[in-house]
Amino acid sequence: MKLTGTLIIGTKTIKKITVEKDDPDMSFHDILEECFIDLCKGLDIPVPIWMKKNTTEFSAFRRTFFTNEQFTEKVNFDRLEIRMHR
Repeated sequence: MKLTGTLIIGTKTIKKITVEKDDPDMSFHDILEECFIDLCKGLDIPVPIWMKKNTTEFSAFRRTFFTNEQFTEKVNFDRLEIRMHR
């Protein structure tokens, strides 16, 4: 699985990274969780709260976004977008 995370302020991208993990012994959920945590570490941000809307968007479009309200700590960006690549 390959995930790209993008930090955005307004319409401007301020930081973007991609992480990749391929482990046939792990479930999709576990790989997604590890990639997501690695993305947040690489972007130097706390892990946000994953809500039902994120699951719905991610399963339908292979992408979702997190607003600053979904973080338990104060962040200096408007949203985090994640996208899964094929």
